[in-house]
Amino acid sequence: MSIELIVLDVDGTMTDSQITYTQDGDEIKSFNVKDGLAIVSWLKLGKKVAIITGRRSHIVERRAKELRIEHFYQGCEDKLTKLQELIKVLDISLENVAAIGDDLNDYKMLREVEISFVPSDASNYVDKIATVILTRKGGKGAIREMIEYLIKKEGLEREFLDIWVK
Repeated sequence: MSIELIVLDVDGTMTDSQITYTQDGDEIKSFNVKDGLAIVSWLKLGKKVAIITGRRSHIVERRAKELRIEHFYQGCEDKLTKLQELIKVLDISLENVAAIGDDLNDYKMLREVEISFVPSDASNYVDKIATVILTRKGGKGAIREMIEYLIKKEGLEREFLDIWVK
């Protein structure tokens, strides 16, 4: 089975888990540009990306739009249920899904997908069930490492490079 959809958690995977508030109460997050380029490349290969996150943030919504991530869900207490709803709409199975998460609220989802990834600084509990423990930390290239792993596993390296070198 090939991976058609990757599911991204946000805090601790796309970011370094830090949430900073300004004096005015505005939220600040930092995203890794290399992760973003890998996400765009995955989409250009005709694959799908979803963000399923437990928190709500205008910043994350903006990032999802920038990257043209069509499937974007915030405020999800049960990420697995949201994923199950999505795969029905996309007409794929959990065997076609890879996901990344870093903490207990990702546990059920990571346990059920075909390939699960966690950043190197993830909770020890999710480490125990992950298919792949990445060498990179959340917000520091973990998403890029996950996508490059999948590109190699799926035999898509030539197509991946052709996006940018042709």
